[in-house]
Amino acid sequence: MSNAWSLYVIALVVLNIGGCVWLLWWTARRRPGDPRPEETSHVWDGDITEYNKPLPRWWINLFYITIVFSIAYLAWFPGFGNLPGLGGWSSAAEHDAEKARRDRQLEETFAVYAGRPLPQLAQDPQALELGRSIFANTCAACHGSAAKGAPGYPNLTDDIWNWGGAPERILETVLDGREGIMPPLGTVLAGMGGDVAITQTAAYVRALRTPDVEATLRNDYMAARGKKYFDGLCVACHGPEGKGNPELGAPNLTVRETLYPNTLESIRTTIMEGRHGVMPAHRDLLGETRSRLVAAYVWSLSNSSQADPPPARQ
Repeated sequence: MSNAWSLYVIALVVLNIGGCVWLLWWTARRRPGDPRPEETSHVWDGDITEYNKPLPRWWINLFYITIVFSIAYLAWFPGFGNLPGLGGWSSAAEHDAEKARRDRQLEETFAVYAGRPLPQLAQDPQALELGRSIFANTCAACHGSAAKGAPGYPNLTDDIWNWGGAPERILETVLDGREGIMPPLGTVLAGMGGDVAITQTAAYVRALRTPDVEATLRNDYMAARGKKYFDGLCVACHGPEGKGNPELGAPNLTVRETLYPNTLESIRTTIMEGRHGVMPAHRDLLGETRSRLVAAYVWSLSNSSQADPPPARQ
């Protein structure tokens, strides 16, 4: 809160409390010339008179006590803008203490799974259910509740892994995140062959995803012409056959299940403008053990047949 807003809050609190005190004082005293309580001129049925009596003194004093209490409360707890309370309480400290207590409880719950290999966790129904719950709370916003992904967000249920699908590689991704950068090459390609060079390169990339690449290149002049541009610019990351490089996060361009739509226009956009994908790190958010559980769940979605049986419980 800025100092201006803090002063505004303090002034508002003081004016409200002062207004309450003034209202009690002004309405509780009788003044010379005021009519007596029974002189309201409101009479019904000849003998029923409306009175206008002030509140009893004990009742008014009770109001004053509540005002004193409110002042003490606002002084003890931080109720006057940015001024710290005399009691040293703050919502941030309360939150941190409660979080620390909950974190200790979670660590006790997850301690039994600490350090266990992902294939073993994938065969433990309780561990797998915990991993699924963590995924739903943390990962489903991007990858979907069924982990099928969306344009720009990978499908986690297939066997296509830009950064490698080994258990420890998946755990690394969850813990420390990934950053995949496809640089924009539109200007470079335009300098080599104009806009048509971009289209030809995109056509070649699309041809890599066909069942018979050689036949496609023989029948598609644009794709065949694009190979030289691909060999000159793209093989450094995607390899001479376009099968990618998990160490760089460079995707395999020969599969049809692509991160972005498998259309000529979408591939052109990728080449011209590049792509920048970020998988945030979850080490600080989840910790090592919970990250291990969610990584085991993700790995199990496409490797359930390879999971190791869980060790016998003692």
